[in-house]
Amino acid sequence: MRLAVVGGGLQGTEAAYLAAKAGWEVRLLDRREEVPARGLAHDFVRCDASDQAALDRALRGVDLVLPALEDTPVLENLTRWAGASGVPLAFDLSAYAVSSSKLVSNRPFRRMGLAMPRGGPACGLPLLVKPDGLSGSRGVRVFRDRETWRSWRESLQDPENWVVQEYLQGPSYSIEVLGRPEAYQALQVTELEMDGVHDCKRVRAPTKLDPALSQEFGRVGRELATAVRLHGLMDVEVILNGGRLKLLEIDARLPSQTPITVYWSTGYNMVLALGNLFLRGDAPEALPAPGRAVVLEHLHAAGSRLEAAGEHVMSRRGPLRLEKGFYGAEEALTDFGPGRKDWAATLIVTGHDREEAWRRRCLVVEAIRRDLGLTECADPEPPP
Repeated sequence: MRLAVVGGGLQGTEAAYLAAKAGWEVRLLDRREEVPARGLAHDFVRCDASDQAALDRALRGVDLVLPALEDTPVLENLTRWAGASGVPLAFDLSAYAVSSSKLVSNRPFRRMGLAMPRGGPACGLPLLVKPDGLSGSRGVRVFRDRETWRSWRESLQDPENWVVQEYLQGPSYSIEVLGRPEAYQALQVTELEMDGVHDCKRVRAPTKLDPALSQEFGRVGRELATAVRLHGLMDVEVILNGGRLKLLEIDARLPSQTPITVYWSTGYNMVLALGNLFLRGDAPEALPAPGRAVVLEHLHAAGSRLEAAGEHVMSRRGPLRLEKGFYGAEEALTDFGPGRKDWAATLIVTGHDREEAWRRRCLVVEAIRRDLGLTECADPEPPP
């Protein structure tokens, strides 16, 4: 089985990692050479995926193509190429078009009567502001005083391209939904922990979310998949505030971080399931019960400081390699090397339950700090 992954960033790293776990051969395409996923692929082709002729050459002989980027012209070109070549594309462009705009996707949310953060600025301070077309924490800002908010708003050239809503506090959760119309499967709920700039630094599973709320989350995820007529994979993110799950965003594409966490907790491989869906038309299988508790965490070392950092720190690295038993972790994706003072790693640590997984995570971090003589250890959180 030969899978082509288009895009070598965080999503590409996720895709290449899980494809390798499925025993597949991975060909990675990217227009840049020094990308994180390159170290996990069997072969690499430097390619501008917006060029149809370049795609013809780069994708010759592959069985399935999985986009792992958020570039609409490239995604449109890949969809055209797949239609002309007959090679399946594990992606739903129409669902992505809805989810890639928060302003567009908020409309069906409201029609469905889903709980959401109140829109601003009428909701009052503090305000959370995010670009309409970017996912995750990219471009997110929080305003706590009126003068700073007014000054920033007046400086905008494109106010229509920003989402303004109340800033809520509480634990964040994610769930993936996989399948096709009339056959959707909601997967494992994962817990997201953020750093000081609201970027996800850590994912944990299983969660402590009330079982009734977990069931509600799965139901909402399936309803959203039905609303956008999803054929593929979609990620849904919520925040628990005031005892209610409030919908933050959806992304109809392979996410980063959570699929690897789900794989280590339940054994469920989302990339393998995507392949079965697009190659054979198989409806997704039921999710196995969690067998292990998992902590997936990004660490960045620089000088004498070790810090739990948001996933942006991994996106800036060059090729990562898979390191088994890294300082006691099950596995790590890292560019660490002897004598290197600036490096990063995504750690995967497991345990029989959440408490044991967290204890083992702390032992791994302490072993790194002690062995490398790092005198500072930080775990930043969003400001209250």
